[in-house]
Amino acid sequence: MTEFDLSLRGADGWRTGRRSFLAQAGGAVAGAIATGALLGDAHAQSAGTPTGRAPDGATPAASRGGKGLWPNGARLAVSVSMMFEGGGQPISGAAGPIPIPIDKGVPDLPTNAFFAYGRYEGIPRALDLFDKHRIKVSSFMIGEAIKNAPDLAQEIVRRGHEAAAHGPTWSNSYNLSRSDERRFIAESAEIIHKVTGQQPVGWNAFFLRNSVHILETLQELGFVYHIDEPSRDEPFIIPVNGKDFVTVPYTFHLNDISAYPFEGYNPIAYEQALKDEFDQLYEEGANGRRMMLVGFHDRINGHANRIRVLDRFFTYARSKPDVWFARKDEIARWVLAHRENTPIVQRGPAAISGLPGPD
Repeated sequence: MTEFDLSLRGADGWRTGRRSFLAQAGGAVAGAIATGALLGDAHAQSAGTPTGRAPDGATPAASRGGKGLWPNGARLAVSVSMMFEGGGQPISGAAGPIPIPIDKGVPDLPTNAFFAYGRYEGIPRALDLFDKHRIKVSSFMIGEAIKNAPDLAQEIVRRGHEAAAHGPTWSNSYNLSRSDERRFIAESAEIIHKVTGQQPVGWNAFFLRNSVHILETLQELGFVYHIDEPSRDEPFIIPVNGKDFVTVPYTFHLNDISAYPFEGYNPIAYEQALKDEFDQLYEEGANGRRMMLVGFHDRINGHANRIRVLDRFFTYARSKPDVWFARKDEIARWVLAHRENTPIVQRGPAAISGLPGPD
């Protein structure tokens, strides 16, 4: 147990220690992430049906074989997205567990307290869980949220997790002009770098919605990947202006926010869904590159009973050989360095295809 872990728990136990943690200054800050080199051409490949060609002209994943597709011969990559949003939401009108909307402009006190749970309880609890299972995650941070809790953002990085960008505020950018959206994303990255010392290379938009210019904008700003497309069970590359840009797909169906608000939430069913997803992708991983995503919001999966569900799932997944628990920047850099085994997707403009692509 590290010196920080001991101080975290304190003389009066775990909860007292966690409160003292939230009051203390952040520790040592990890250095900035290098953006990584973008590699040259290779033949196009893609996930799809076991035979034939995918609609975008790429080769199906099942035809590629499983050896060497992930580090150390792993047959499945598992990646957790931890959203750091509490404190970045509007004080009136944010979606919460109370179904009756509050009058416009009136501060929604219980909903704001619900968001604050992630900062006070959810993320510190999650960090202990990830340490227990030796898992590193990608934390998509809202600028205003981490400005309100810089010590917590710094602690995420200190424990070896990725700091990725999620906007300066919890709001849409797709309806902004191209230049305004660029400033919106750049401001988010600047805040993260200033607070944590880490330069973000990954992007996630509010509810995954970006403008049609997003890939060019992210590439211009030095980002390596985004997660705003739940179209595949493996990462892929889209060439943008002669350079590679990575999509590390996201998930809706295994996202904790899918059970939001809490009505109808069944923890046993959620745990079984996680295991079933893992088992199917692990089986497929013998023949092709497979990746599993777990969505985690500070104020939702950070609750005590949900942490217990994830604890049991991680124990189960850890019991299987050849599983790579990876940050999304690690996944993006791995596929760039192994382009010959990565789907290369050629798309037209997003305004025509309806999917992220070059202008």
